[in-house]
Amino acid sequence: MGLLRIMMPPKLQLLAVLTFGVAMLFLENQIQKLEDSRGKLERAIARHEVREIEQRHSMDGSRQEISLDDDEDILIIYNRVPKTASTSFTNIAYDLCAKNKYHVLHINTTKNNPVMSLQDQMRFVKNVSSWREMKPGFYHGHISYLDFAKFGVKKKPIYINVIRDPIERLVSYYYFLRFGDDYRPGLRRRKQGDKKTFDECVAAGGSDCAPEKLWLQIPFFCGHSSECWNVGSRWALDQAKYNLINEYFLVGVTEELEDFIMLLEAALPRFFRGATELYRSGKKSHLRKTTEKKAPSKETTAKLQQSDIWKMENEFYEFALEQFQFVRAHAVREKDGELYILAQNFFYEKIYPKSN
Repeated sequence: MGLLRIMMPPKLQLLAVLTFGVAMLFLENQIQKLEDSRGKLERAIARHEVREIEQRHSMDGSRQEISLDDDEDILIIYNRVPKTASTSFTNIAYDLCAKNKYHVLHINTTKNNPVMSLQDQMRFVKNVSSWREMKPGFYHGHISYLDFAKFGVKKKPIYINVIRDPIERLVSYYYFLRFGDDYRPGLRRRKQGDKKTFDECVAAGGSDCAPEKLWLQIPFFCGHSSECWNVGSRWALDQAKYNLINEYFLVGVTEELEDFIMLLEAALPRFFRGATELYRSGKKSHLRKTTEKKAPSKETTAKLQQSDIWKMENEFYEFALEQFQFVRAHAVREKDGELYILAQNFFYEKIYPKSN
């Protein structure tokens, strides 16, 4: 290539470079179009499948329903918060679904909007509750908490989630929008081309790194009420805490993801049997890492921590972490630096009346 460059006249060299650059831009554009087309096709197929299910239920409405076994009539909803290792965890569910015989479905909302319209809330609750062919089912998507009881559903789904240190989550999301990750490296991201570091963004008072961008984990747990999305709302924080304790089966933290998976396998083996070994073994091809990520400086971190929004999001994170560690402490024991799930620690006695 070097010899060819020497032999070529300067004008031809420039023309070759320009041609190569145009070709690369064309290829990137075609790749993006293919990704968009694939997404549209997936959504169209999903809508078609839902319509078929709804028609089938309306035709069979007069027939007597055969109850599913308790082990089969289970729904898990993972309303995943962005950049909390959610793709890494979800890929474990995909890897296990065939072996453990359950279904995994992605809830793909337009423009990743976490708030559904009222009519979509009703459609979603109705669809997943009555979609017998997809039970047991594991649903995941970037949506805020939705109370099924509000829509007259008797059997609620099992909610799980993972949250992350709020500043680390924002930093990861900032660089993800600019450089993507190793999951789909060829996909062009929204802020691609912006080389400004997170430190430089904070120093310049940029909108992508403003304290308001920290407000995400609280509203995801708070739900679909308008006050949940009012940045800095104390009511939203209290509601998020209430839902975490009362409506979620288990909430883990990104920093201790393996322990979260271990607890799920122990408590919900119908879905997660083999998950811990899968996470630990091999090259962990299911893990996803943001590229070009640079840790913020102490000065940047200190500046963000002055914000009342960070204080509230961090309070929620610490609350979730304390709850998770409490659950873990009562579920495992440590031996030689390794954690082991405790065996059953209760039994029944004094059973009356006595059987003959």
